[in-house]
Amino acid sequence: MRNAKDNDLADRRSAAADAKAALLQTYRATKDAAEPTRLARQAERLAVATARDKRREERDRLKLEELERQQEQERIHAEAVQYQAAANVAARAQAEALEKADNLIARVIKDEAARKAARDQRYANRKTRQQ
Repeated sequence: MRNAKDNDLADRRSAAADAKAALLQTYRATKDAAEPTRLARQAERLAVATARDKRREERDRLKLEELERQQEQERIHAEAVQYQAAANVAARAQAEALEKADNLIARVIKDEAARKAARDQRYANRKTRQQ
């Protein structure tokens, strides 16, 4: 005789339900036993994510500081260029003013010399007529 026990439908159903219950109990027991390690892994993941976020924030802050520093240097450079251009314009204007003044003085001296020469010529002509 192979199987003396009679396996009817009700017995098979109860055996399946018992097996499912046993599997569920095993699952719950395993889950409860693994709970501390799961919590530890979760805490570790949270710590890693927090550290990653802090590093990202620090990187972003450094990039922002570098950008601000670069913009400040560009602004200083632009101001220096503007100051140099203004200094060049002022120097050119001063040189032109000096040149105009020199030309005016030269013209006045030239006119004075021409007047003296004309006066001396008149004086010489008068002397020659008198003799």
